[in-house]
Amino acid sequence: MSKKDDLPYRLGVGAVLINAAGLVLVAQRLDTPSDAWQMPQGGIDKGEDPRETVLRELQEEIGTANVEIIGETDDWLTYDLPKEIRKSIWKGRYRGQKQKWFALRFLGTDAEIDLNAHKHPEFSAWKWVEFQTIPDLIVPFKRSLYQDIVDMFQHLTVRGADKDKTR
Repeated sequence: MSKKDDLPYRLGVGAVLINAAGLVLVAQRLDTPSDAWQMPQGGIDKGEDPRETVLRELQEEIGTANVEIIGETDDWLTYDLPKEIRKSIWKGRYRGQKQKWFALRFLGTDAEIDLNAHKHPEFSAWKWVEFQTIPDLIVPFKRSLYQDIVDMFQHLTVRGADKDKTR
């Protein structure tokens, strides 16, 4: 067993934010010098419920939590950080993340999205995209995870799918 395998996963959540047109929000990280985009996500604070966390993370990262939860992964999903960057992320304490993902219907307007709402912004830009294109936009080590998320929640990106509340 390698030392990498001895490290724990950081607990977190992810948000598939779906607008009325069935498009999904992605954002570009400030700290990643590439053209990679990701969906909002973040760590769970001690004692925090994952559903509370996803709403807090949306408020912090995009300035609004004007949403309705319409789906949730049954299981926790994981990804490992590549060895070459592991030491520089989370002070090298984690091998990757173990996440609970949520599909959320965005109830607001684009004007509510404010990447500078929090004192420590994480993103430099955002856009709405077709859900199935997201794995091609993410950093390579998260592509498999993002493809699994697309497979799980694709049916919820169809207009009117919010009537199909799944867990």
